[in-house]
Amino acid sequence: MLYIRITMEQENGELVVIISTILVSLITLALIALFVVFQKRKNKLLVEREEAKKRFEREIAETQIEIREETLRNISWELHDNIGQLLTLAKIQLQNATKDTIKEVTDTISKSLKEVRSLSKLINPEAIKNIKLKEAIQLEVDRFNRLNFIKSSLEVIGNEKKIDKKASIIIFRILQEFFSNTIKHSKASTLKVMLKYTDESLLITASDNGIGFSSSENHKTGIGLQNIKNRAKLIGAEAKFTSRKENGTTLFIKYKL
Repeated sequence: MLYIRITMEQENGELVVIISTILVSLITLALIALFVVFQKRKNKLLVEREEAKKRFEREIAETQIEIREETLRNISWELHDNIGQLLTLAKIQLQNATKDTIKEVTDTISKSLKEVRSLSKLINPEAIKNIKLKEAIQLEVDRFNRLNFIKSSLEVIGNEKKIDKKASIIIFRILQEFFSNTIKHSKASTLKVMLKYTDESLLITASDNGIGFSSSENHKTGIGLQNIKNRAKLIGAEAKFTSRKENGTTLFIKYKL
């Protein structure tokens, strides 16, 4: 009996050791598996973050190119439609100038110089690169009014706050797209832009009084809503359109400061 009991105790001890070894092995394998899964997820997140960073930098570069192209088009319009006409007028006035009309010639030439100085701001890449969002929008609004493209206005509410330069570039390009669609397609007579600064965010509203569009028309014509939304997402902003037939179009942008 004593022999049998000792034998059973030995067998039980060996069984406990085996079970303990199996449990330790399973726990070790589970920890290794969890570590592998964690590393894979970590590596995936790092890759996704790097891809997002590259996508953002690529979008910034493309946006800067688009702004430069838009600026060159603006310069072309300014030279042909504004400064060119002023200089032509000055030439005609000089050809028929008298003592009584010489002041008109002087005024025309002075206006031409003023327009050239205004245009130089667009030509200087450093000026455009370092310009604030509000000033960049104001330049666009002033240009639209000066060239009689559309009656435009800019309203600023609240204290202006510093905005990240790259985010500012994206926002400005989004607004340029909206302005371009308004002038080319909306048949609007007025364009209103409002910047509202709060403690938490910048709220931007751009609206026209044009022909507007329905949801189905927006889907068919590809007015750029999705492109604008995608660009806004890159800087953590929200962008949306509201529009009705014959009732104008409005773009809302919310950017967290």
